[in-house]
Amino acid sequence: MKTWIARLFAVASLAAAAATLASCVKEDEFDNTPEGNFELLWKIIDEHYCFFEYKDIDWNLVHDQYARRITPDMPSKALFEVCGDMLAELQDGHVNLYAAHDVAAYRKWYEDYPSNFNDSIARLYLGKTGDYMTAAGMLYKAFDDNIGYIRYASFSDGVGDGNLSEVLSYLAICDGLIIDVRDNGGGNLDNAQRIAARFTDSRVLTGYIMHKTGPGHNEFSQPQPVWLEPSPHIRWQKPVVVLTNRHSYSATNDFVNMMRLLPGVTIMGDRTGGGSGLPFSAELPNSWSVRFSASPVLDAARQHIEWGIDPDIRVDMTVEDIRNNRDTMIEAARELLRSGA
Repeated sequence: MKTWIARLFAVASLAAAAATLASCVKEDEFDNTPEGNFELLWKIIDEHYCFFEYKDIDWNLVHDQYARRITPDMPSKALFEVCGDMLAELQDGHVNLYAAHDVAAYRKWYEDYPSNFNDSIARLYLGKTGDYMTAAGMLYKAFDDNIGYIRYASFSDGVGDGNLSEVLSYLAICDGLIIDVRDNGGGNLDNAQRIAARFTDSRVLTGYIMHKTGPGHNEFSQPQPVWLEPSPHIRWQKPVVVLTNRHSYSATNDFVNMMRLLPGVTIMGDRTGGGSGLPFSAELPNSWSVRFSASPVLDAARQHIEWGIDPDIRVDMTVEDIRNNRDTMIEAARELLRSGA
């Protein structure tokens, strides 16, 4: 037997809960064999994944279904396929298996839905280089109808207070603001909070976070409140529309959850993709690593947002508009903001 030390590393954090996201250490013994790696992977998820009850998943049944496909002499790629298929049963975009030769990921949370975004058309709205400004991953401009537009494609693109003040100062003359986070697959939650803090003048309870306290599927800490504090820097005081689609995921889902609670903000577009579990990672004896949702984040009403958040106003890209290089959602947002809503 080989002694394997499982360390679960937090790969995302909430500022309000950072002190609680410490690494967990657990010792178990598993062989570096197909069976040993499979059983350990199943056990890691069994003891640390956070959405079994919410998604009504019988993990023991899943084990029996996939364990039948494990053989002592199966090649590494075949084992990877079985393990990836097993993890797909969790229906979670935060669950990934990493090997040197491949990555297993669940993508049906957005692939089975209309994209509701066309990057080429969105680029036409920004114009050529020089027609728009850039700051820390944000592309922004003032449209000719005096509506401001910010395109933010990834919360992994770090944005500081200086960047945000620069953007909001430039757009201050505008009557309203569109924040386009369609196809933003997430990133750093601190960036999401830092941006949302520019749109509130008061402290807002945005949700709760829980942490596993034991190996049982329902062993969690009491929900701990997560607060959004208003920024001490420049804050936006005019109407805002946040554009979303199914590929708005993870930190973007959290951003939308915060923004929908703020005065003057309208969420428009399609339901977000979800992804409300803070992801952690662990390593198997064969050096593969697995990432998974370990700490659930709830909304202010203590409800799960793992499956996504519905918009205030549903708008889809139309085929006719796409043919005419027209972004249905941007146009609907501009119309709403021009009306003074």
